Amino acid sequence: MIVVFGSINVDLVCRVARTPAPGETVRGSDYVLIPGGKGANQALAARRAGAKVRLFGTIGYDAFADIALSELSPAGVDLSGIARRGGTTGVAVITVDDRGENAIVLSPGANAHASASTINASAFSSRDTLLLQMEVPFAESLAAAKAARDAGARVILSLAPYTALAVEDMAAFDIVVVNQHEASDLARHFGVAAKGTDATATGLARRLGRTIIATLGPDGAVGATESEVIRVPALPVTPVDTTGAGDTFCGVLAASLDEGADLRTAMSRAAAAGSLAVTKAGAQTSFPARGEIDAAAGRLPPPDASAAN
Repeated sequence: MIVVFGSINVDLVCRVARTPAPGETVRGSDYVLIPGGKGANQALAARRAGAKVRLFGTIGYDAFADIALSELSPAGVDLSGIARRGGTTGVAVITVDDRGENAIVLSPGANAHASASTINASAFSSRDTLLLQMEVPFAESLAAAKAARDAGARVILSLAPYTALAVEDMAAFDIVVVNQHEASDLARHFGVAAKGTDATATGLARRLGRTIIATLGPDGAVGATESEVIRVPALPVTPVDTTGAGDTFCGVLAASLDEGADLRTAMSRAAAAGSLAVTKAGAQTSFPARGEIDAAAGRLPPPDASAAN
């Protein structure tokens, strides 16, 4: 099973011709309200990929709370770990430009009160995977990670939004997923001097003793252990909206690993799913189902793996 501890939001999405500059107002489309939040997104992506998923997180008592859960329950995500706190449900205000690129302002709301204490002691076993992100208090995510590792579970951290963590904290995670910009920031933070994403991922893997995966948008993804580099391509698609593509990658990666796939296969399936997600508007509304992922992954060339230099 996959256990997700993370954020639950509603995305308020508006399309614009271009993202406004500071002090500038631009005209946008009618807005739409779409369930989101990195925790909820990754839980749904994993569930649609075929995994059994239980989500732990926090919502408010406001009108947005039901919207935030509206895609999760019908999909079969176990929501028994969801807590309610006073105040507002988290909201992300998102603009999407004509190129499909997004800009996001996040109001955490109830996510700021998420607590690892809501995860019962029996939630983890050696057969489980814990999936984390950075939109809830990190101290709580770290507590959840340590509990999962004590039970022998795999722990995956999506380091988004990017936060500079202490090297000792990184030991709580088996796999760390970053995008290209986050990989560069993480390398600078840990003093890893490298040119190119392959070298950066390899340097980070050796510095931290963890598996590092960097997503590269239309160029797929690169993963590095201390001894191996794996490169997977993306599908050639025309992007409509990139919101949630990284969360799709993480959820499908976790689902594939959880059912026994090796890292190469899991990364390839995750890259295919992320490619499919950008062809539709919105985050959760764009996440592909397992059959679509299987078909798309079959159209990708085999992953390229080599020894790390």
